[in-house]
Amino acid sequence: MLTLFPYNPINRYKKTVISINRKYESLKKYSDIQLEEQSTRLKLKLENNNLDTNKILIEAFAIMKTAIFRALNITLFDVQIVGAIVLNHNNIAEMKTGEGKTFVALLPAYLNCLTNKGIHIITVNDYLAERDANIAKKVFSYVNIKVGLITQNTNINQRKNEYNSSITYITNNELGFDYLKDNMAIHKNNIIQRPFYYAIVDEVDSILIDEARTPLIISGITEVQNQPYIEATNISQSLINRIDYTIDEKLKSIILTEKGISNCEKILKIHNLYDIKNPWIKYILNALKAKELFLKNRDYIIKNNQIIIVDEFTGRIMEGRRWSDGLHQSIEAKENIQIEAENKTLASITYQNLFLLYNKLAGMTGTAKTEENEFLNIYKMHVISIPTHKKCIRKDLSDLVYKNEYEKWQSVANECLDMYKIGRPTLIGTTSIQKSETLSAMLREIKVPHSLLNAKPENVSKEAEIILQAGQKGSITISTNMAGRGTDIIVGGNAEKTTQLIIKNLKSRKKNKLINSNIIEPILTKDEVRLLQNTNKIEKNFTNRDKLANIYIKLLQEYKKIFKKEKEEILQLGGLYVIGTERHESRRIDNQLRGRAGRQGDQGTSRFFLSLQDNLFRIFGGNTIENIIKKLNIDDNAPIESILLTKSLNSAQKKVEAYFYDIRKQLYEYDEVINNQRKAIYNERKKILNSTFTRDCILEYAEYTIEEMLTIYIKRNKAKSTLQQIIKLLNMKDNTKDLSKMSFDQIKHYLNEQLRINYDLKEIYLEQLRPGLIRQLEKYYLLQQIDQAWQEHLDKMNLLKEYIGWRSYGQQDPLIEYKNEAFHLFINMIIYIRQTVVYLMMRSRLIIDI
Repeated sequence: MLTLFPYNPINRYKKTVISINRKYESLKKYSDIQLEEQSTRLKLKLENNNLDTNKILIEAFAIMKTAIFRALNITLFDVQIVGAIVLNHNNIAEMKTGEGKTFVALLPAYLNCLTNKGIHIITVNDYLAERDANIAKKVFSYVNIKVGLITQNTNINQRKNEYNSSITYITNNELGFDYLKDNMAIHKNNIIQRPFYYAIVDEVDSILIDEARTPLIISGITEVQNQPYIEATNISQSLINRIDYTIDEKLKSIILTEKGISNCEKILKIHNLYDIKNPWIKYILNALKAKELFLKNRDYIIKNNQIIIVDEFTGRIMEGRRWSDGLHQSIEAKENIQIEAENKTLASITYQNLFLLYNKLAGMTGTAKTEENEFLNIYKMHVISIPTHKKCIRKDLSDLVYKNEYEKWQSVANECLDMYKIGRPTLIGTTSIQKSETLSAMLREIKVPHSLLNAKPENVSKEAEIILQAGQKGSITISTNMAGRGTDIIVGGNAEKTTQLIIKNLKSRKKNKLINSNIIEPILTKDEVRLLQNTNKIEKNFTNRDKLANIYIKLLQEYKKIFKKEKEEILQLGGLYVIGTERHESRRIDNQLRGRAGRQGDQGTSRFFLSLQDNLFRIFGGNTIENIIKKLNIDDNAPIESILLTKSLNSAQKKVEAYFYDIRKQLYEYDEVINNQRKAIYNERKKILNSTFTRDCILEYAEYTIEEMLTIYIKRNKAKSTLQQIIKLLNMKDNTKDLSKMSFDQIKHYLNEQLRINYDLKEIYLEQLRPGLIRQLEKYYLLQQIDQAWQEHLDKMNLLKEYIGWRSYGQQDPLIEYKNEAFHLFINMIIYIRQTVVYLMMRSRLIIDI
């Protein structure tokens, strides 16, 4: 029975959902073989309807609903089907935590993969990609569809096969880097991706909004230069904040004062710190950023004597990623760690332009409505909120604001103690590793048992176990960030996952809180525990396999009883309690944390404990909030609970969101300029890679070069030196004809004729040396010069973007100036590529070692 859709725009899908459910009822009678045959039948139907997926949507979605039930014993809710329709219409489905987004993506993925074009389901980390792919493989085995998986551990040989699957699960980083690598390939067999068709982006706000501030960059190593970084670090330690430099925390930038510039010049014994020939300003500013803005255990950790970046949005470490433009080296110098070579950009792309390469794009998340304008303006996707299957009854309590940070943390610790005493599970969200460890130390002091989840390796390894226990009675969990964790906190506990984890740990003889608890001993006998511990030795024994299955069922049933009872007790206490310890710069991140409570209609509560020393108040709050506090005239230790204050705080968050949107929009606008150039270069590379006869390309380059140089020749009043350059470039013998008396078209015709004669002779000579050698040589020179020139062009474009802002002081629009300058740089690069390739082909001498 359909009991949904109290409001639009969801109502328009009501008839479609009813039709899907009717078809699902009839498909229940099909055998597994009959269900598997449906994919072939739908592919034929699709071909007959010009690949119009709307014609088979009802059937395809009903087939998927049937396959999900058979594979996982899960019946999709109507709201999940609505979410799937929204995704198929290239929009964003906003679905709250615990509403089963993983299953929703399977429906449009199946429908669109029937076109025989690759479908990508993109997630934020390897764990989620692997988890979701394993679920998908079970489901799609019922409909004969191959599912691929790419993580950072997938080797280069496997990747091509995985991309050739009907549906591929992959992380955003791997997708982007593979795209860039494909466009640096020197042979067409090295290209691993198919043309982009349809992508479903999980945690779409995290990938397309949060990560869109920084582009993906493939770098090459340059020469190591330790001394400037070390010297700049020493100078930065001698400079004093507010005297020698000022910090802009909004822009994450530092500006030297007159006194600071003077002090730097004295120390370095130079006359002008900003002299273009002087490299010191870059090193000093980076050293100051490392000192003031990039903090250990917040922005990075030290692991194996290396600086590892911490993702500010997910709280995860980002191994292998480095800050660019010398910042990473400055942090290494600050921490007295071996300085690695600075990177040179070989290829780059922003997430905006990467995802706009897809013909169809959709996304899903629990929190996207606050960024609807950005999704619409840049990605042309509407955000459609899908109602929850059960009404959300979570209570979001008003913020408690303290005058100082110490009182705030003291209150959070006391609140945790109170919750622990009554047995109510509590999740505390913190914004950095340092703050999570501070709270952990405070809880240890007042003897509150708790779990700590942050980016430190010793905590990451226990992530699944920590999240699994976070909803159990008396559980206190501190986490740096809950975005992209991918595991729901289930009130009372997750019986299936707990059983699996216990069996896994018993097999590996790993001692942990679950096994040492007094729950397991009454359930399993010593013989059953021994059997589990020796599983790997006895797996081939059928009798033992049955015994193992019985042990699993026995454990599962017992945990279901225990957790059901616990859940009832916890709900009586008010459900999961979520505490936020700082408002994030985006309301979405706060909502993600709140959304961990009140899952699937459960009770729950959320509350933020804040202080006036928090970053959001300090950097963006302004005088308004301070004035409110003064008027309220409240004791230092007492929390402030004011609607006016909450409104001011929401207003500050909106300002921050608008500010960062402007940054992303500006990045997009600037990258749009280089994106058109990137498309032109990458298309030229593809044309060369796929061409079997590159001679035409060389001759085309040469004819363009002749025309360009002749234009200069005419402009310079037929300067003889220009003509000599053309003759030298084409490797022609001294000219016997008097070209100066000819017209432009006559010279052009004569030189093109000579070019072809010379090239034919070159080809005959090289073919005699080794058949096919000239084609290899053409391809090599073309790709080598395009790549080299493009890399140098990227460096110039980065410098241009860095300095173009100064044009605004001359009443010029920096973006327009950037476009103009970029156009001239690009034209110069194209001319340089053509001339260099022609010169190398016409004048290179080969020594063949026979």
